[in-house]
Amino acid sequence: MALLKNLIPHHSALSLIDNSTSLRQALQIHAHLLTSGAFTHDPSSFNSFLSSLALSSSPPLLSYSHSLLFTSPPQPPSFITVNSLIRAHSSGPSPDLCFSLYRHLLSLSFSPNHYTFTFLLRAAASDHGGLLGPAIHGVLTRFGCGTDRHVQSSLIHMYSSIGLVSHARVIFSDITDPDLVTITSMLTALTESGDVDSAREMFDEMSERDTVSWNAMIAGYVHLARSKDGLDLFGEMLNQGAKVNESTMVSVLTACAHLGALDQGTWVHAYIQKNRLKLNVTLGTSLIDMYSKCGSIERAMKVFWSMKEKNVFTWNSAINGLASNGAAEECLKLFELMERQGVVPDGVTFVGLLQGCCVAGLVQKGREMFSLMKDQYRIEPLHEHYGCMIDLYGRAGKLDEAVQFIHSMPIEPNVSAWRTLLHSCKMYNNVELGEYAMKEITNIEVNNDGAHVLLSNIYADNRIWKGVSSVRERMKEKGVKKEPGCSVIEVHGVVHEFFVRGKSHPRYREIKLMLGEVDRRLRLAGYQANTKEVLFDIEEEDKEDALSWHSEKLAIAFGLVVLEDGVEIRVVKNLRVCWDCHHWTKFVSKTFDRKIVVRDRNRFHHFKDGLCSCKDYW
Repeated sequence: MALLKNLIPHHSALSLIDNSTSLRQALQIHAHLLTSGAFTHDPSSFNSFLSSLALSSSPPLLSYSHSLLFTSPPQPPSFITVNSLIRAHSSGPSPDLCFSLYRHLLSLSFSPNHYTFTFLLRAAASDHGGLLGPAIHGVLTRFGCGTDRHVQSSLIHMYSSIGLVSHARVIFSDITDPDLVTITSMLTALTESGDVDSAREMFDEMSERDTVSWNAMIAGYVHLARSKDGLDLFGEMLNQGAKVNESTMVSVLTACAHLGALDQGTWVHAYIQKNRLKLNVTLGTSLIDMYSKCGSIERAMKVFWSMKEKNVFTWNSAINGLASNGAAEECLKLFELMERQGVVPDGVTFVGLLQGCCVAGLVQKGREMFSLMKDQYRIEPLHEHYGCMIDLYGRAGKLDEAVQFIHSMPIEPNVSAWRTLLHSCKMYNNVELGEYAMKEITNIEVNNDGAHVLLSNIYADNRIWKGVSSVRERMKEKGVKKEPGCSVIEVHGVVHEFFVRGKSHPRYREIKLMLGEVDRRLRLAGYQANTKEVLFDIEEEDKEDALSWHSEKLAIAFGLVVLEDGVEIRVVKNLRVCWDCHHWTKFVSKTFDRKIVVRDRNRFHHFKDGLCSCKDYW
């Protein structure tokens, strides 16, 4: 490092730490300070060096500063230096080190202050045992720091993080005149605990709100899958002129992704560009995720290629997006590029790759990816990875291999593993294996509604009506109810929800007329309803009527009513699309010359000209 010669003043060398990104640079600066005698001539320079290292936001530099503190420092560290290390570790990869530093602080005869306890409480919030936080609470009270507003906010956050929201409420209720920071801490505590309605009451009563409080409320809605409420609140935020930031946009984009609200997501993207918000890694990755989950993979990849800086989450978002949208080859090619650029994949990367192989039926490639994950990258497979492999074998009709794979798993197969096998049994009409899979499912979870429906469908496909009746009776006895279907469609920036047999939509009459017109035209085109999957014990004609009121059919009919000719119809459904609705949508896409995109619980279905991207396996 040519710059670091004895001619450079030590304070200039210290300032270089702020721009250091590697341990090598830090070691060179340290060597210069030692050889120049800086620590001898100016005793405070060692403390400045240590603090700068700790607060550099680089984990290797933080680790180095920590080791220097305990390996014969040229002079005792100052109170500010030790506090700086506690602060850095509290939000670093090893927050537990804060507590050994706290003991070191006491051994140096320093008294902790409210900043010390704020950092310790932040570290205690990640303590899964939940014992450290209450202990620190007791200590800080003895040191007279319990009335400090920053400490009180940290206490609220800590207690809510370890699941003791009632304790957080007590802290908050004891504050006579809580400020904005404290109220926002309590607001966040309520939303993170799932009590979003109480949080909204508090939010509505706030005389003053800042960006953080708006963000906390929006994020709370989105976290609890109340994305529509989150988007509505975002609209209020804009109307009131509140300042938005990166965190706001990440939450809003997550809501758009959940709802499949492409129009609103596109508007948010335009807002980011118009207001020149910095498209950093987090925001860019959120945009990729939103476009992918709205079925617009082309726009997702356009954002990906435009990003100058990417991390593993960015690559994962693109790989998983390509996989779920059926672009397996592009998904695998992107992974090759990821490896060439030296980005180390993680478990999420391989979930996307294995899903891509499933969609394309690439059994051998899937095996290679699974081995690569375990053998080269030393990533321990999770249930998600095993589930992908079971699905891979099942889709290819290799049911025996799927069963062998399940039995060879080093971890206990979960419900999802057996349900994946059960679904493969339905696709290949394997009654005996389906019954075996169902038995394993009920050993784990007696009242799994989806599994009961799948087994009933297997029986129906094979005309085993006694089996269908048996499943129906079992569901009735055990009180197992099929989860109601819900489909969402966004039209001109407004999200519309439809439920099975729903009649509450203001344009219900038009939707009903359109369904009649669709039925008439589809029958002329050769469509026949598949009533075998209807569980109800009703007449055939009534079964057809029941099928016509499935939520995705209502949403698609609404799209045909309100969208201009040729405009793509996009629907998001909470459940797997049934066989009849899938067949019906293929006919609609051809008869009405519409591209229709449906995202169900499993994957995307891109319908065009009477065909689906899933090739009738989903």
